[in-house]
Amino acid sequence: MKITEVVAALIWDGDKFMICQRPANKARGMLWEFVGGKVEPGETKQQALIRECQEELAITLSVGDEFTEVVHEYPDITVRLTLFHATIAEGTPQKLEHNDIRWITVDEIPNYEFCPADVEILRRLTHEYQKI
Repeated sequence: MKITEVVAALIWDGDKFMICQRPANKARGMLWEFVGGKVEPGETKQQALIRECQEELAITLSVGDEFTEVVHEYPDITVRLTLFHATIAEGTPQKLEHNDIRWITVDEIPNYEFCPADVEILRRLTHEYQKI
């Protein structure tokens, strides 16, 4: 089984983090996800994440520590998704590829339908960042 390496960014702004809605014409269209994409040959995960965010949002990221990693099997692809903490070093997010961009709090996660690979990550996020 071939595993596709995918990276994504957990971008914080205060107590909110960024989620992006996939375009309708793509696989898992209109579902919400963290910004990111596939790691190309010869790239580090951090380099891939910076490139993807430039391509998709026209922003430059400052990539921090790894938050978590999950492997998820979709009908068409198996991904190993590594999620990194990140902040925007430069630029304002533009919808170059996504249908929509939102900033949400951890408490608002249930209001959105996410890609299946992100569900485990969101569970962990909720567990770690829930306001007590």
